[in-house]
Order: sequence, then C-alpha cells, then structure tokens
Amino acid sequence: MKLLVTAGPTREYIDPVRFITNRSSGKMGYALAEAAVKRGFETVLVTGPVNLAPPEGARVVPVESAAEMAEAVKREAPDCDAVVMAAAVADYRPAQISEHKLKKQPGGMVLELERTEDILASLGAMKKPGQLLVGFAAETDDLLENAAAKLRRKNLDWIAANKVCDGFGADTDKVTLLGRAGQVVELPLAPKPEVARRLLDVIFG
Repeated sequence: MKLLVTAGPTREYIDPVRFITNRSSGKMGYALAEAAVKRGFETVLVTGPVNLAPPEGARVVPVESAAEMAEAVKREAPDCDAVVMAAAVADYRPAQISEHKLKKQPGGMVLELERTEDILASLGAMKKPGQLLVGFAAETDDLLENAAAKLRRKNLDWIAANKVCDGFGADTDKVTLLGRAGQVVELPLAPKPEVARRLLDVIFG
C-alpha cells in the first residue's frame, strides 16, 4: 500500500518578505504520515512550511505555495493507492507579486487576489479505479452539511470534518468522518496521533 499525505499551510507571497497564509500547524498531516508508516505503508508526505520533525520512514517532499503543492501532489498521486489531503491549501493568492518590498504609502492599499487551483477537485477528476481519496473540511459553521457537499462535489471516498476551533494549531482534534456510501463515524476529542490512527482504521478497515 502506497499512501500520499499532504500537511500544513501554504504561503502565497505578496512581496519578498510578506505572504498570505493560515493557522494550520501541520500536526494532523504529520500524525497521519507517522501512523501510515507504522501500518507498514510506503508513505509520501507533501508538506507546506511547518515547525515539525519529519516522520521517520516517510519520504518528505517540501513545498511552499499552493502551485508547488499542486505540482507535487499531481506528480505523486498516480502511483499511490490512497491520497489523504490534510493540508490547508490557500484558496487565493495575490494576482501580482512585487519583486521588491512594498513601501508604506499614505492611505490604504488594495490587494487583488486570484483563485489557486483546487487540488482536491483535480485529484477527484483524475482518480484512477480503486484509488482512495480522502479530504478534510475545516469549518466554522454548518460543519456536516458543508463537508457532505464537498464530499460529493469533489468525488471523494471519505471526508474528515472538524471545527476550526477544535483542531487548528492544537495538539488534539475532534473529527467526524463521512463516507460516500453514507457512513458517519464520530472520532471523539483525542491527541492527534490517536485521531490519525483511528482515522486510518476507519478508512482502510
């Protein structure tokens, strides 16, 4: 079994010193990669910038931007039996990146953003027969409704839904797994390594 896991945030640069990012710590993705290695899976971890030690036994592919993550994931995914997209990839990036540090000017500044590629949707469209595709949905409201819609829209097999307040940056998480066949599995609040182990138990049986 070969498993691809993504983890962490992306950085979308405004100028050489400023970027747009999010609060993702990468802890869940790293815990999933470590749990996969312990199950005997050949594990590839595509990771955004985090302050975590690489899981021993996993092949680590570091990336920074959403575009770099998309390139790495689409390169690795075709050879994998399963893909677990735990990364918090930026939905938008600056339309223009300044080559020089932007200086303060009188008044405000308008920053134009453009969409990044929807990596999970791209994987759903290119998914090969028998390949397992798992996504994450971190929401502030309407958790299960939004997660179920994402599951259908992006052709996923499972989606792990969690409240932003339960997981982002924390050492613990509380997750509800939704399956494409209608399964609903509650994983109670627990340390992320334990949540990762239980998650893999559910999706791989």
